[in-house]
Amino acid sequence: MSSTLNESTYQQYLSALLAGERAQCASIVQSLVAAGTDLKTLYIMLFQRAMYQVGDLWENQRISVATEHLATAITERMLSLVQPHAFAGQQRERSIVVACVADEYHQLGGRMIADFCELHGWRGYFLGVDTPLPKLLLTIEERRPTLVGLSLSLSINLPQLIKALDAITDKFPAQPILVGGQALRWGGMEAVQAYPNATCISSLDELELQLATYAQ
Repeated sequence: MSSTLNESTYQQYLSALLAGERAQCASIVQSLVAAGTDLKTLYIMLFQRAMYQVGDLWENQRISVATEHLATAITERMLSLVQPHAFAGQQRERSIVVACVADEYHQLGGRMIADFCELHGWRGYFLGVDTPLPKLLLTIEERRPTLVGLSLSLSINLPQLIKALDAITDKFPAQPILVGGQALRWGGMEAVQAYPNATCISSLDELELQLATYAQ
């Protein structure tokens, strides 16, 4: 398994992604998988890096919102393309329940968290977008996960995040919670840090460090 990614390959993928060329993106990803590229490398050095760059380009008004949405949709298809390979290893008893908070309709980040945990042998349960709080609490009660992950892309939904943190902490005081998403780049981390059982993460690298604490 290779843990590196050639820069020229990354640039080819990024160019295809920005051009909306899904077939070309798929061809590049399939070639990398066939060549033995580690899936964690694909998630961190290809998918995450490319979408961070897409986000920066959009923030600086160098691409349209339509291009950003298309890049997101293509990336989700690429995740589906490699997902069957994520279950090659033995799954452990550790698990994570991941949800986009209520009124949050951007699912890519949450899905990547669940997928990445599965690459590490965890059981990942992704509840999708706009997760009703009662549904989230019921899933936590039924699954008793090692971790709960909450995804927030729009800062306008910060009150929904706080509501979820309050409810989870009240009902499951010892439940560790990870919070991530683009919204935290513009504030809200202080509010999350007020909860002793909650930790902010800003990348898959940071998620990997969190997972490592449960490796014993």
